[in-house]
Order: sequence, then C-alpha cells, then structure tokens
Amino acid sequence: MIFQRALRREMASAAGATFTVLFTIFVTWNLMFILSKAAGGQVASSDVVALIAFSVLNYLPTVIILTSFISVLVAVTRSYRDSEMVVWFASGQSLVRWVRPVVTFGLPLVLLVGGLSFVATPWASQKRTEYTERFQKREDLKRVAPGQFRESASANRVFFVEGSAAGSAVVQNVFVNSIENNANSIVVAKQGVIESDGKGGQFLVLKNGRRYQGTPGRPDFQSMEFERYSMRVATKAPVLGSGFKVEEMSTPALLAAPHRPDTMAELLYRLSAPIMVVVLMLLAIPLGFVNPRAGSSANLILALLIFFTYSNLTKVVEASVKSGKLQFGMAWWPLHLAALLAALGLFAWRLNVNHRYHPLMLWNALKRRRYLGKTGKAGAQ
Repeated sequence: MIFQRALRREMASAAGATFTVLFTIFVTWNLMFILSKAAGGQVASSDVVALIAFSVLNYLPTVIILTSFISVLVAVTRSYRDSEMVVWFASGQSLVRWVRPVVTFGLPLVLLVGGLSFVATPWASQKRTEYTERFQKREDLKRVAPGQFRESASANRVFFVEGSAAGSAVVQNVFVNSIENNANSIVVAKQGVIESDGKGGQFLVLKNGRRYQGTPGRPDFQSMEFERYSMRVATKAPVLGSGFKVEEMSTPALLAAPHRPDTMAELLYRLSAPIMVVVLMLLAIPLGFVNPRAGSSANLILALLIFFTYSNLTKVVEASVKSGKLQFGMAWWPLHLAALLAALGLFAWRLNVNHRYHPLMLWNALKRRRYLGKTGKAGAQ
C-alpha cells in the first residue's frame, strides 16, 4: 500500500511537469499561428483568446496521452536508475505488481481523455468554425483593420480607413477603390458608417468627401464633391452552423447519422484516444528498463518514436475507413490489439530476464555497496 501511494505520487509529479511543458509548447504555437491570422485580417482581434482556447481543446487529448505515457516511463526508469528495481526483484516481487498502481493512476486520465474526445473536442471545433465564419460574414467595413488595405467580400472593392471608433461601425478618413463595368471609381471621405435600409440591405454612407470616376490613362475623368454618398455594400447572410463537418458533430449526432465512411472514421478517431492511454501506460512499464550505469535519454527518445508511430498508424487506419477501404468493425481493434500484444510480449521477456538474473544483480549490488563502504572507511583513516 505504501509502495502504491508513493508510486502514484511520483507519477503525478512527473505528469504535472510533463503536462506543463507540453501545454506551454502547444499554447505558444497556437498563439503565434492565430496572431498571424489576426494580423492578416483573417480573424477578428477580439476573438484571439477564444480561438486559442478552442485550438488548445482540440490538442488537449494528444497532450494528455503523451503526458500519461512519459510519466509512467519516467517513474519506472528512475526506479531502475536508482537500483530500486534490484531490491524489488530480489524480494520476490514481479514487474506485474506495477500494473495495478499504474492503472489506478491512469483511470482518471482515461476518463478525462474520453470526455475531451467525445464531448469537448467536437464542441471546440464547432465554436472555432462559428467564430471564423462570423468574422468572414461581417460587413466589409467591419472587417477592415485601421491602417491596412482590405478587399471586399465581392472582390471588386478595396477599402482603407485611417481609424475607427471603438465599439461602433463609424470609421474615419475612408478610401474606397471600386471597379464596376470596367470603370474605375475612387471615393475618399472624412467619415463612413454602415446603415441598413430596413429590408436586409446594407449601405456604406460616406460623408464630406470626393469621388473620382473614369478609366486610367484617359482624359474623361469625372470629379465631384459630396456631403453624403451611399453605396451598397456586399454582405453575406450570417447563417452559421448550417453545415457542420463531421469533426464538429456531437457524439450522439454522429451515432444517429447515417453510417457513412466519414462519420465512421470520425467515430474511430474519438474512440482511439482513450484506448491509447491504457495501452501506452502498460507499454511504459516494461519499456522503462534502463541500465543504471547508462543514461536514460535513450528510453525517452524511443518512447517518443513509439508514440508518434502509434499515433500516425491510427491516422492511417482512420484514413482507410474514410476512403472506404476498411470497415469500422474490422478497423478499430487490430492496431490496438497489436500494441497490447507487444506490451505483453515485453512483459514476458522482462519477467524472464529478471527471473534468471535478479540474484546475480543483487549480489553485485551488495558487493558494490560493501566496496564503497570499505573505501569510505579507508578515506576516513
């Protein structure tokens, strides 16, 4: 009981440190990506924090899977490196005794990954798409960032504003370049605002400005000054969430949907995440063996290679289901069963080695301890 509590505490400490590092890396990467999109006018600057949160929720199952794998591996490797496993095996204990505390530690992580995979991740994908579409379907002037040229939704106008009033659609010092019927029109004004005609139409109302119209290179340019000038703004109907992708569908809706290859592939992706947590934690127990005289970095590198290989193979199986090459019933279990059999094979090999050599390992450890004790006495004299 004391051993199990100490082991769970050590794995929890390793998991906290690992999760902090991985979570920081993913948040930083998403922050840079979304800020670049906000600077390019693809998303609203006010939605940056929400979009980062939604993106992190999408990656959180992967972070937790890798965290659980590394935390168990670090705990086992530390026990081998400090020669605690020598005493463990010499006392007649088996490596199988590690399974129960590891599973007890990992059960909350399995439930958390399952909840994220089946509930939180589809919701986050849906909200991220909704925020992006909402910005893309805003009026042209509301999409304009002060000090930057922006193309309209209809691609026949270019807007530039020097500044805007916070919290309103009023903009200052407006420049609009329009092309209609092969004629170029340039309008500059001190102020502009979006107004509705009450029938669903949107108009850009410019005040105190000048309009130039004609064809570049020809002398037939027309110029006029105005106090109020209205032009219709190309807008899109703000219909959001009308066509969800399969990754944005809730799990009950996914189960109720027709069993198409894309829906089955998405269901396979959500089901694989909690299974991977269990398999990788069991695999980490025999994989944590390390020679106390050698470094432990090789184990960590091997663990990362195994994780990425396993993750990529699940994506390959998912793509096969999506393309119709595999059926869901014959695709969800073979890969995980092969990984579980590999873990059991490592357990059997590790148990056989420890059974044959643990008395010799204990004897060498006692001789080394006795030698160090004699060396210390000689030094004291």
